[in-house]
Amino acid sequence: MSVIPSKINEPLSFIQFKKEVLQDYKTAVLSRECSLIGRREVLTGKAKFGIFGDGKEVPQLAMAKAFKKGDFRSGYYRDQTFMMAIGELTPQQFFAGLYAHADINADPMSGGRQMGGHFATHSLDEKGHFKNLTEQYNSSSDISPTAGQMPRMLGLAYASKLFRNLLEIKNSKFSNNGNEISWGTIGNASTSEGVFFETINAAGVLQVPMIINVWDDDFGISVPAKYQTTKESISEILKGFQRENEVNGYEIFVVNGWDYPKLIDVYSKASKIAREEHVPVLIHVKDLTQPQGHSTSGSHERYKTKERLIWEKQNDCIVKMRDWIIEFSLQDENNNTLKFIDSEEELIKIEKEVKKEVSQARRDAWNAFLNPIKEEKNTLINVLNNLSEKSKNKAFILKLKNDLISILEPSRKDLLSTARKIIVYVRDENLIEKTQLQNWITTYIKTKQPAYSSHLYSQTDKRVSLSKEVLPTYSENAELVDARIIIKDNFDTLFSKYNNVFIFGEDAGNIGDVNQGLVGLQDKYGELRITDTGIREATIIGQGIGMALRGLRPIAEIQYLDYLLYGLQILSDDLATLHYRTAGKQKAPLIIRTRGHRLEGIWHSGSPMGAIVHSLRGMNILVPRNMTKAAGFYNTLLECDEPALIVENLNGYRLKEKLPNNFGEFKTPIGEVETIKYGNDVTVVSYGSTLKIVQDVINDLAQVDIDIEIIDVQSLLPFDNNHDVVKSIQKTNRLIIIDEDVSGGASAYLLNEILEKQNAYDYLDSKPITITAKEHRAAYGTDGDYFSKPNAEDIFESIYAIMHEVNPMKYKKLY
Repeated sequence: MSVIPSKINEPLSFIQFKKEVLQDYKTAVLSRECSLIGRREVLTGKAKFGIFGDGKEVPQLAMAKAFKKGDFRSGYYRDQTFMMAIGELTPQQFFAGLYAHADINADPMSGGRQMGGHFATHSLDEKGHFKNLTEQYNSSSDISPTAGQMPRMLGLAYASKLFRNLLEIKNSKFSNNGNEISWGTIGNASTSEGVFFETINAAGVLQVPMIINVWDDDFGISVPAKYQTTKESISEILKGFQRENEVNGYEIFVVNGWDYPKLIDVYSKASKIAREEHVPVLIHVKDLTQPQGHSTSGSHERYKTKERLIWEKQNDCIVKMRDWIIEFSLQDENNNTLKFIDSEEELIKIEKEVKKEVSQARRDAWNAFLNPIKEEKNTLINVLNNLSEKSKNKAFILKLKNDLISILEPSRKDLLSTARKIIVYVRDENLIEKTQLQNWITTYIKTKQPAYSSHLYSQTDKRVSLSKEVLPTYSENAELVDARIIIKDNFDTLFSKYNNVFIFGEDAGNIGDVNQGLVGLQDKYGELRITDTGIREATIIGQGIGMALRGLRPIAEIQYLDYLLYGLQILSDDLATLHYRTAGKQKAPLIIRTRGHRLEGIWHSGSPMGAIVHSLRGMNILVPRNMTKAAGFYNTLLECDEPALIVENLNGYRLKEKLPNNFGEFKTPIGEVETIKYGNDVTVVSYGSTLKIVQDVINDLAQVDIDIEIIDVQSLLPFDNNHDVVKSIQKTNRLIIIDEDVSGGASAYLLNEILEKQNAYDYLDSKPITITAKEHRAAYGTDGDYFSKPNAEDIFESIYAIMHEVNPMKYKKLY
């Protein structure tokens, strides 16, 4: 007898149905018990912070039933029940995350790098290469910023569209004919964020298999829905997106979060629509609760009325599911009454078993977390015992040692801090035991630090640092062409060479981008390879992140560098941190293409490189001076597996460059500077369009007998791995950094790299100088640029002033 689907189109007998219902109930109760004990662990000090999925358990069970291998989740920090239901989270792992266990095997979500409730699966094997994603349940790594998961969700779904529609990229490792759904989860209050609406619109335009689940508990922390959402209902205000007749749009469902059988029915229908028709779906799950409030940082009794609190207890989804199980009865074809349980005692038994299981999991997780630290503590105590016996500062050492002994549940900070304080007391003593403590400290830092700092960048055999330069080659009569031709011809070669490369952005397709670097390529390779998008920078970036997570090689185009600010939050919080926050278990080697510097006016001449460099650690930030260098960066990156931002030189598209004959092959090295003119008097460091202005003053400087050395930065992150700048300063003993960013921006970053990390300070005979833009945005027009950004006279006079200081008799003061 067919009763209810477990997975889509898989009917069950009543016995199977009963077994599954009771298993679902156990999972829900288990998840709830984890939330309850988790809160206590925070309040007793064993964990730092807790944010849990209590009150959202039942709809997540329904979602799990419709979720298939190959699918991706892009969610938020309340989806623990779902992760448990698909078998990707155990109670012990839940507590390991709560305790910040810095071991990816104990806490597979992030190796203790994220607070609990942030979930991920492993897309990469031990070598950092993609696993077969169609053979596993997939969860992209969560981030805390509200609605920040939405842009990536779009890209995960868009990849399915590409896999279904392009035969040349079919890959059984990444997709089964594009049948995979991107499942998103978000709280009702977070739907107020701009990226939510941007993603909703983009998914409707693209028609991709995306299901957005809104968990609605009527609040956003303490703020009720009436202050969050027009009409207090996200499904109401999105009714205009409902598809009708031949007009594309969404399918929208509204369902109560405590109605277990109805939820299963809705998720069955929703997944069928999204998977088969590639139509986006919104499921608004209402009447949910938050039994413990928003998080452990406060109590919901402060902002919920007594009536609301009573209502939440009565309408708790697990309470409702429990009542439904007790009351359920069904007549079979022989008129026999079928029930799930004969008495409530069966549920009580399940609940008691769950309490024991969770309690044991908590103990096991805590012991697994604490015991290694206790062993490390014992080793250190032995070292300190030996040292105290020989040291003249025995009393001080014993005090600190005994303080450490008294800490029954120590942290690694306690150990290392104690050791480092004690080493100060014995700094003047010549003891073997002192050397033993020094060795313990250095070894401890060396072995423990990577657990908290590794994998900011790739460590695979495709990491950027292993890439080697390949120079462009030229025919004997190489033509001088507009530099845009070089970018175009190189992209043409890359699209022929790699069938999994895509480029998309505003005006990228039909007209071939605003500077004609892609002209004609859409006609040649099709609209899915070179694609126009709406004006929506955050989701252009998210589209690329999701595609890259699924094994494709996207190039997301942001029309101008100024517009990157619209997407900086997604780049910073999601893409730049992805490899790090998963401890190397996920990667998204997205390339962001943009163009910038020295156009006209406040909104088209920005150079916020300092903000970018500081916000995007974890990405490569590349600033080529011309189009041949830019093309070489694309060639390099497509052989590597790290994300990058390439800022093409806006003034360079119509300048003439020699036409190479090895497109797609020459590679610009990343992390290496290039000396483009050798000299003896001053080392001048710059990048991008400003380098041309520096080159323009070479002859003027030569006329007054000043010979400068010019170094092109090429890449800001990483910067000058070979320390070539300091080698130049050893010769010139002087440094000028020229940068279009404001003072204290990228120039300050470069000073830190050169003076502190490369120790160039030791070789300077003059104060290092920075020439930067004025504090304000660039005013409009030629004069606006001249008075706002570094100009030729600024550069000449600053270099001359340094030489005046060196030899005032030869280089007379100008004014």
